[in-house]
Formats: sequence, C-alpha cells, structure tokens
Amino acid sequence: MSGTPEFVEPDKTLIPAPSRVVWNAAGYTSLDGETALEARPGTEGVARWLRATVGAATGLAFPDRPDRLNRIVLSIEPGLPPEGYRVVVDDRPFRIEGGSAAGVFWGAQTFRQLLGPDAFRRAPLRPDQDWDLPEVTVEDSPRFGWRGLLLDVARHFMPKEGVLRYLDLMAAHKLNVFHFHLTDDQGWRIEIERYPKLTETASWRARSKFGHRASPLWEEKPHGGYYTHDDIREIVAYAAERHITVVPEIDVPGHSQAAIAAYPELGNTDVIDTTALTVWDNWGISANVLAPTDSTLRFYEGVFEEVLELFPSQFIHVGGDECRKEQWADSVTAKTRIADLGLADEDELQSWFIGHFDAWLAARGRRLIGWDEILEGGLAEGAAVSSWRGYGGGIAAARAGHDVVMCPEQYVYLDHRQAPGEDEPVPIGFVRTLEDVYRFEPVPEGLTEDEARHVLGTQANVWTEVMEDTARVDYQTFPRLAAFAEVAWSRLPAPAERDFAGFEHRMTAHYARLDALGVAYRPPTGPRPWQKRPGVLGRPIEGPPPNR
Repeated sequence: MSGTPEFVEPDKTLIPAPSRVVWNAAGYTSLDGETALEARPGTEGVARWLRATVGAATGLAFPDRPDRLNRIVLSIEPGLPPEGYRVVVDDRPFRIEGGSAAGVFWGAQTFRQLLGPDAFRRAPLRPDQDWDLPEVTVEDSPRFGWRGLLLDVARHFMPKEGVLRYLDLMAAHKLNVFHFHLTDDQGWRIEIERYPKLTETASWRARSKFGHRASPLWEEKPHGGYYTHDDIREIVAYAAERHITVVPEIDVPGHSQAAIAAYPELGNTDVIDTTALTVWDNWGISANVLAPTDSTLRFYEGVFEEVLELFPSQFIHVGGDECRKEQWADSVTAKTRIADLGLADEDELQSWFIGHFDAWLAARGRRLIGWDEILEGGLAEGAAVSSWRGYGGGIAAARAGHDVVMCPEQYVYLDHRQAPGEDEPVPIGFVRTLEDVYRFEPVPEGLTEDEARHVLGTQANVWTEVMEDTARVDYQTFPRLAAFAEVAWSRLPAPAERDFAGFEHRMTAHYARLDALGVAYRPPTGPRPWQKRPGVLGRPIEGPPPNR
C-alpha cells in the first residue's frame, strides 16, 4: 500500500454507505510508525480497540502522545447524533469524532475501511510500510437504533470463540444488537446454576439429522455444548466493548423439549410420559411444550433470575413462537387453568403465559420481546414484537402502540437459499439473493408517522439446523449480511430505486475485507467445490415468497 496509491473514490468502497463523503484534497496522506493516538475523555475503549485491531494489522504502536502533530484524535462531540460520527483526514491531526463513544467506535470502523483490506488482518503483511489514507471527510449516522443479528446456537452449538468472532464481524458492519438464541428443542446452551440438569442433560443430544428433517442422513455422534456464567460474562463484556447489546432468548412455552427432557415435570405429564423424552435429534416443531402450571412458572422465574444477573440488556426475549397446542387441548391441567382464568381457549392461555413473564420482567426494570405469535390471544401490555412471519405482525403491533423489530422471513432469514440450482448446499426455503436483501425495506407501507416510530429497527436471523459448523454459518450469512447492514444503517431510497449495481461495485472491495477476516462467504459466481453438499436433502420452495 505504500508508493503511489490507486486513486479510488472512498464512497465507492465503504459499506454501509455513508451519508456524506467529501474530498479535502485530491490526494492521499498516510499513517506511519510515528503516528500517535490521543483518546479524549470517554473514548478510551475505542483507543484500546484501535490498537488491538488496526495496530495489530499495521504493526503500528499508536503511542499515547497528545503533543504530537502526527496523531489520530478520538473525541466525543455533543453536536453529532448519538451514534453519528465524523472522520476527518486532512492536515494532521486526523480526527474521529462521535456524538457518543458508540459514534466514535463506528467512525473507527469507517477509518479502518479507508485503510484498505489489509487493515482487517491480524498481523502486518509487509513490515515498515506506510498506510495510505484518502484525504476526505466522512459524516454519517444510522437510520435505525436496532441493527440486529440473531444467531441460533441451540440447533448447532457455536463455541465461545466463534461467538466472539461473530461479534467482531457485526462490529465491522456497524450492527449493534446480538440476539442470542440460547434454548430450543434440540439443546439448552446456558448454564443455570440452580438447575444443573439443564447442562448435564439438556445441553447435548445423541445424534443429529444431517440436512432437512426429511433427509435419511444422520450424524451418528453426540452433539452439544453450553456457555458457563463466566463465558456469558465474557461474551457480554466483549460485545459491550464493541457497542453491541446482547439480547438473550429463552424460548417459552414451545421449543422446550430439551428442558423437559432434563426436568420432566415441566411438561404435560397428564398427557404423555415426559420421563421418556430426550433432547430432540430432529428438526421441526416439537409437540412437547411446557405445562401451564405454577411450578413451571416458578422454574422459569429461577432461570430468568440468573439470566438477568448475566445480561444487562433492556430487552429479554422469551420466544413465544410456534407453540403447538395439541397437548394443552388434551390436558386436564391446561383445561382447568383455562377455566379458572376465564380464558377462551389455548391461544389465550399462551397469552396468559407470556403476560406473566411480561409483568415479571417489568417489575425488575426489563422489557419483554417475543416473536409475533405473542399477538395471538391478546398482546401482553408493554411487550415488543419480533415480526418474523411477514410484515403483518409488525403492522398490527405498531398500530396497537407496541414497539417492533422487523425481521420478516421472506427477506432476512439467512438460512434460506441464496440462488436456485442444484449446486446450492442444503437448499432451504425461498431464493433470497443478495439483491433481495438489499431491496428489503424495514418500515412497512401503510403505517402513519406515529406508528412508524414504533419500528425500533430490523434484524437478520441465522437459524442453524442445516449449518453444522462455522464455515456453513459463514456461507449462509455472507455476503448477504453486508447488504442487510446497509439497509439497517443507511438512509436508502425506496427499494426499487436503490442502486444495487453500485452496491455490487462496492462489494468488490468488501470481499477483500471478508477474505482478510477469513470469512467463508458465498462467492458471487456460486459455491466453491468444498462448500457444496451433494446428496444432502434440503427443502427448497419454488416461486416468490408470500407478501404478508
């Protein structure tokens, strides 16, 4: 990168696209071994991050020398939006300013991109090189305050190091909410000290289906893992250093077979022999759901007490999706509860169950968020909604005055296949291309201005039934997460008016960054030979997804 640089317009390389880029001079300057770093009050964490990442990639020490003209100055400027930033590269010192520490951090991400893809490596490729910077000013701020990624670690466990890596990838794309899907039918992934069987029994299964649930293939070996309290503390602290909030999900009352396998009394014991249940080894929606009893409520209050000690997030996700009601319909205990509460049916029983935890969390200064099924039978007061089955749930919730995170499966479920054809590994669902994600609009049509304010933001979801390792997660997530990040951050035109060709052009620079980061993304030309899964059955759905 030393010598005469290739003259590249920086707004042709940056992702997400910033709102304003102007040249201060028609040329480049550089960082070198004499470049210092000054962290003004409130920016010390950003300075640590810069030295640990950009410092490692460049080999530059960035000493703390506020008296040196050749330096980078980090500062909080109250006149900027809270997450907004300004990067100024002209006469020294260089400046990275933000409306808060988070804004300075997002500015540091842009500063790193301006240095080129080698700034994303973990060690310098060539010693004693200068690092060229375009002499520009970049100003920007995000459209949404919730720019999220869900990672399902229940279906396939991701070790702690993999989770920390994904937090780094989120930060590089200016995403700021990590939805941590910790429990499901196929595994329980968080240590709960008062209930040791959740990790002794519920955290592993004897085997796993390989491919879609209709596949005849099995991986005939145990699969499991969990995060200790200290692991969770480390993940939360690592995320906080990157201005990412971790929102944990403990799924109730459905998606709970793993918990019931560990503690059979949690299930509908008057309908089935819950002692015979094991952690589920297949995919789909299990009929084994929690019993609507006082003892079940007390058990999960104990779970959530430990969860609140570990996660400082305002929102706690309780799932609430895909709760099959057959066992409740056959259960005398459930029928008695419905009658005693004066409820109409099993849908209202689920609403009562969710409402209990809404009140319980509110009493402790937290807010409940759940999937849009919590609308069925009446939405719990104060609850927020993750609208996944389309726009409809989010529209209904916003019109009722509830906050919404838009994550409709037909746009931002990244387990869905990225292209048609037989080469796509384990093809699931509808074809959702890079362009489809780029043209996603989080705010539904038809909302008034006041209703639209309830759209907190948007989130991409990575469900891992057919992603058995980190390379598969990378393939399904990237490059589409880069398109999603721009949708979540940048103020883009209407979907049909977006410059996808321009985004594709900027992706040529971004693929080099992903290469430097070691991301096993799907190439634009299709999967590499080792990324294919010949003979592994998926479940492709033909045609366009429903617009609901």
